[in-house]
Amino acid sequence: MGHIQLLNDQLTNKIAAGEVVERPASVVKELVENAVDAGSTQIEIEAEEAGLSFIRVTDNGHGMDENDAKQAVFRHATSKIATEDDLFSIQTLGFRGEALPSIASVARLELETGTGDGPGMHFAYQGGHLIAESKTQARQGTTIAVHELFFNTPARLKHMKTINTELGRMTDVVNRMALAHPNISFLFTHNGRRILFTNGYNDLQTVIASIYGRQTAKKMVTVEKNTADYSIYGFVGLPEVYRASRNYISAVINGRYVQHIPLARAVEKAYHTLLPIGKYPVVVLHITMDPVLVDVNVHPAKLDVRLSKEEELLESITEAVGAALKKERLIPDTGAQAAKEKAANAKQIPLSFPQTAAKTEEVFEETSEAMHHQISHVYESPAEIRPAGESAGSSVDGFTSEAEKVTTPTTATTEPSSEDRETAAPDVPHMEPIGQLHGTYILAQNEDGLFMIDQHAAEERLKYEWFKKKTAEVTPHVQELLMPLTLELSPDEAALVEDKQAPLEEVGVFLERFGTHTYRVRATPVWFPEGDEKSVIQEILEHMKNRREVHVGELKDEAAMMMACKAAIKANRHLRTDEMLALIQDLQACEDPYTCPHGRPIIIHFSTYDMEKMFKRVMN
Repeated sequence: MGHIQLLNDQLTNKIAAGEVVERPASVVKELVENAVDAGSTQIEIEAEEAGLSFIRVTDNGHGMDENDAKQAVFRHATSKIATEDDLFSIQTLGFRGEALPSIASVARLELETGTGDGPGMHFAYQGGHLIAESKTQARQGTTIAVHELFFNTPARLKHMKTINTELGRMTDVVNRMALAHPNISFLFTHNGRRILFTNGYNDLQTVIASIYGRQTAKKMVTVEKNTADYSIYGFVGLPEVYRASRNYISAVINGRYVQHIPLARAVEKAYHTLLPIGKYPVVVLHITMDPVLVDVNVHPAKLDVRLSKEEELLESITEAVGAALKKERLIPDTGAQAAKEKAANAKQIPLSFPQTAAKTEEVFEETSEAMHHQISHVYESPAEIRPAGESAGSSVDGFTSEAEKVTTPTTATTEPSSEDRETAAPDVPHMEPIGQLHGTYILAQNEDGLFMIDQHAAEERLKYEWFKKKTAEVTPHVQELLMPLTLELSPDEAALVEDKQAPLEEVGVFLERFGTHTYRVRATPVWFPEGDEKSVIQEILEHMKNRREVHVGELKDEAAMMMACKAAIKANRHLRTDEMLALIQDLQACEDPYTCPHGRPIIIHFSTYDMEKMFKRVMN
């Protein structure tokens, strides 16, 4: 008798579930994607015990008739593709036909659905087997409830993390879906407590405020760029809004959140020296392209993609994000100034965000009963009093949403128009030096208030831009050293020098063997900081050791940073007034005058309002 046999459907579904249903967050992702594909405008997600005991997803999509509902729980049953050619132009989030059978095989699943034309249907499954079916009240849409996830695969339960960890992953999935579909209203509750609500007004900035907070949303700027193949739209955070990981860079391609490292790196490249080392921006980008240009059939989780014309897209992203940041004056203001802006905006903005959310929730609540006769919720929102004469609108405290900008009247100001800002590069404001603090910070003033300038960071930026131009020269201008430098290297460093001599020479480092692991330097570029030539070369070698691949452009940039840091004036050096003024004037001519090459701020602004607030001259 042979040893090879066909596996039964129940076992193959459990095997497939290992890839598709990794944890409760995977269940939520698959069910919400189905709800989006069904044309829903409202999606409600409920969970208990981080989804391990209960998950329910309710939508108001087009629903299914009895035959489709029965067919949907069979493996590889789908309405989204029909032929092999369809795989090359996928326009839906789901298409494999694996999610429902995989979930049903490892849980107790209930499916209630209807098209609104006649009664709906209710089906109950246990471990993949249909155990009950019945007619239900007519309602357009679908509700899927998942009870006791992994009840028949206890080994999987052992690999689940803590409730908070699993809830965090589930929340991340819902957040990404909300960011990807601002036109859909999402309501997510856990153990009866609301985690997220979005109003579905197709206002991406308001969704960002719901997820990351109002202050973060206020400090994000619009990105927009169109090419023959791609359309890019979204919001990027100012450099002062940074996080410790790349998780806050969200890329959405044709409505699908994807994890694509090259896209994240293209965004980071645009920020370059604007962020501290090891910090990452908050970014949400929507990229639209012909489905033919993107392959999503890479992994069952559908997070990985392959892109055609990828280099063109990455360049467009870097250019678009960089252009958006260049339009802004990236000088951080102190907290008191933010309070002033909030007070000023309160007079102009018709309705604050919590009130808008409360109004929207009332509408959602009215339709919730129609979505599912067993569901009832009470939504709570901070109570606020609307000033007399204000009307309803859609805004977040302290910023006006993109949709509202079209209709909300504003008073005339002397601020440049958006058209002017697009054509004029941001600049350092005119200011007069008035002193120095601890020999480290230049104090300057103008009609807008007080400015503090980190003198080392400022000159480091000036030197960096100068060194960057010098290292870009095709043939470095070199000078012979009176006394050649000698470097004793470790065996791995010596091997590195032998392997990477060409890129080293392009950046101006000329090493000749002078022993087994010893090298001699007879000449260096004229712009190498005098007295620091040896340490600069050693740091360049250290940089190369820590990189798998050496790119000449990155190596030159790193060398420019190192030399700028060594050549810049240090802290605790007292400057004359003319020296301070010259430094400010040189800074005004910089390409990027707001941060040092390592991303630290150069200028901090204290407005006149800040001063008056601290001295109690103003009380609001």
